[in-house]
Amino acid sequence: MAYRDLQAFIAALEKRGELMRISAPVSPILEITEIAGRVMKRGGPALLFERVEGSDFPLLINAMGSDARMALALGAESLDEIGGDVARYLDFGNYTSLGNLVRFAPRLPRLAACFPHRRRLRLTRPPCQQVIEREPDLSALPVLHCWPQDGGRFFTLPLVFTKLPGARTQNCGMYRMQVLDKTSTAMHWHKHKDGSAIYEAWRARGGKMPVAVALGCGPEITYAATAPLPPGLDEMLLAGFLRRRPVALTKCVSSDLWVPRDAQFVLEGYVDTEEPPVWEGPFGDHTGYYSLADWYPRFHVTCVTRRRNPVYPATVVGRPPMEDCYLAKATERIFLPVLKLQMPQLCDLCLPFEGVFHNCAVVSVRNDFPGAARTVMNAMWGMGQMRYTKLIVAVDASVDPRDTGAVLAAVLQNADPASDYLLSDGPLDALDHSSDRALYGARLGVDATAKPGVTPRPGRYALLPGQKRAPGDGREAALAALEAEGVSFAVALDDTVDLADRSEVLWRVFNNIDAGRDLVVKDGKIALDATKKLPGEGLTRPWPDDITMSPEMAARVDARWEEYGF
Repeated sequence: MAYRDLQAFIAALEKRGELMRISAPVSPILEITEIAGRVMKRGGPALLFERVEGSDFPLLINAMGSDARMALALGAESLDEIGGDVARYLDFGNYTSLGNLVRFAPRLPRLAACFPHRRRLRLTRPPCQQVIEREPDLSALPVLHCWPQDGGRFFTLPLVFTKLPGARTQNCGMYRMQVLDKTSTAMHWHKHKDGSAIYEAWRARGGKMPVAVALGCGPEITYAATAPLPPGLDEMLLAGFLRRRPVALTKCVSSDLWVPRDAQFVLEGYVDTEEPPVWEGPFGDHTGYYSLADWYPRFHVTCVTRRRNPVYPATVVGRPPMEDCYLAKATERIFLPVLKLQMPQLCDLCLPFEGVFHNCAVVSVRNDFPGAARTVMNAMWGMGQMRYTKLIVAVDASVDPRDTGAVLAAVLQNADPASDYLLSDGPLDALDHSSDRALYGARLGVDATAKPGVTPRPGRYALLPGQKRAPGDGREAALAALEAEGVSFAVALDDTVDLADRSEVLWRVFNNIDAGRDLVVKDGKIALDATKKLPGEGLTRPWPDDITMSPEMAARVDARWEEYGF
């Protein structure tokens, strides 16, 4: 089903018992983050805060924060159902004979629904323009200050519409926006994003670049803004496919950009490409660490349009699991058929929550020929946003890539460091903090498939907590542990890590290593330093802090927990 607007999705959530209304007054400064973060990590419901201090607008958060709600948001019973739909449309066998085409014909009209509808004739104002504010004041919106060290308040679910100079096709991406004052924000277009490339095209031309930001669209549209589509492909096409109905667009009041007509708010304005950038950040990011402050363009808001009774959408990111993990899981399941079409040996894919989307991928493959696993890994590193994946582990088709225990056992038994570990230097995500320099470092591929005629390797893992006092302490501790009987894979960790919490251990490993620096092979065994790195260990930039809430706010939420209605 297609949701008419965000209100229709809220009604669907409430009908299914997936929404909790909170009528107690709450602050957008840290308090909502602490409440929502606890609910997210416990697998709790969507939250609608009806009284946000300093604003007249209610705030919706965690609307897509579970497998069930994510599937509901996209009009399906499960995410695999959507992946199955995609696979059927990609099956060329449906189009190669008259009989197959006739049988598949009832599905073809859905493709027509992909194309967005630009409504040029308007008898009434579209919902997103029921109220037009030509003297905007961003402080009227309940924008969140999420974490204690954040540089300020941030829009966290904005759909940013731009287009290349002279183009008709638009781009829609989701980029955080730090509020600078009542009429401007920073625009976090980092190097690898389409928004950055469009900005650079406008900068080469000079002058002002039109920008429109939609807040609170239907859930299918919001998801589509996060999807890893190729440059030049309109995200509204994917939204239309998911909705089974075209996305209705309306022209902005002050520019020639088009936005979803059923949005709750639209911020219209421009980026002056000749204006100096502004200092943005830090920001408590989805990695679980603060991303560092840097220079980014300033977005000037010249007009705000909205519904008469809008709902403000938000999310909070941090150490997984959080709401954004489920948007990534949707991408994993929806785009798997596309990957399989290009890599026939690929069977299944898992992006573990602890890998924060870009730090780890586990793939199951068919070993149809020697080097099949390497073929898949190299292909993924050459494909779109998969090229930033810091660690790829390949297992046999018989192994469920979501079974962490089975995957770890396969690595231990089947991966020979001399022949099955592949290092590939290349681009890394802008949010990766562990490489010696930004945007580039070592990516590691591990072929943990069984090899014909090769006996499984004996051995066990050893986890070593310790307090680093000098550069190299972690590496030396891991190497020393390999001397213990039966240890074939030793991992050094900081002494603050809870070794009984497998999720935390994996999160630290995936986030804290650059394999070219931190992985050492000795006598056919692996030593891995997953500790926080010190300046003397090759870093050329600061190591970020973990994201944690202030003790004062945690205590305040503890004291008010029953007042919220829990």
